[in-house]
Amino acid sequence: MTARPHDAVICDLDGVLRHWPDAGPVERRHGLPAGALAAAAFAEARLLPAITGRVTDEEWRAAVADDLAARHGPAARAAVAEWSALVPTTDEEVAALLRAARAVVPVALLSNATTRLESDLAATLPPGLADEVVNTARIGVAKPDPAAFLAAADRLGVPPRRCLFADDSAANVAAARRTGMTAVHVRAPRDLRRALAPLLGGTPLHAIG
Repeated sequence: MTARPHDAVICDLDGVLRHWPDAGPVERRHGLPAGALAAAAFAEARLLPAITGRVTDEEWRAAVADDLAARHGPAARAAVAEWSALVPTTDEEVAALLRAARAVVPVALLSNATTRLESDLAATLPPGLADEVVNTARIGVAKPDPAAFLAAADRLGVPPRRCLFADDSAANVAAARRTGMTAVHVRAPRDLRRALAPLLGGTPLHAIG
């Protein structure tokens, strides 16, 4: 009997499994410069407290609205509200691959996310994709901090060296490798498909997705 190459799969969420709509149309409707929402929301000093749980999702979004309103006028608040209501799409090929992997080993989703993640997933994520969801806002550390990867492995009860990690961020992939994980940089679903092929050797890959 051939030994499994991995005993768990840990997968990033945004950029791999789900994808958010472009904010450009929202910015144009409210007269904001292109990229204004991302610049205000995802600057490290603004984002890090939100994805490590030091501020709530509501506090983070209110601060983004304050910043943009101060720079671009009160219409920016409506833009933040509309942006906050956007709904991501799920990559069905990635979802199918994760379901197939979960039939063989436990699967966790590890996301740099705010305190809103759980309610978002309850409303939008198809069932049956993962055994655990590790939200960095709940554990107090975010990727690429090694503690985030170790927390996900611990949640699954699997040593890091036996975990396969997948992420669209090269920096996160490199950090996961430093914890001993096998890690793959996912730029398209085929990258995840290729990485999972040894684990799913008994499942015809053409039948997945």
